[in-house]
Amino acid sequence: MVSQVHAAHILVKTEQEAKQILDEIKANKIDFGKAAQLKSICPSSKKAGDLGWFGRGMMVREFEQAAFNGKKGDLIGPIKTQFGWHLIRVLEQR
Repeated sequence: MVSQVHAAHILVKTEQEAKQILDEIKANKIDFGKAAQLKSICPSSKKAGDLGWFGRGMMVREFEQAAFNGKKGDLIGPIKTQFGWHLIRVLEQR
């Protein structure tokens, strides 16, 4: 069972914006890290969206469920939380 996830994310205000960024990433128009630096409203944007390692109970429920249910390399989202809309990249799990 996964006890920790290392993830990066992009946080934006609207679902439409999240979907547009997701489409650009999937079409290889921009990579995830660059999109995070340019478009994310989270302070983690300075680190290409990297949130580091986190365990269960450290993130809001919707974000945590998505990150822990994903697999290494997955691009998940858009996920809505109280902070806005997230795209999540699962970097590693342990």
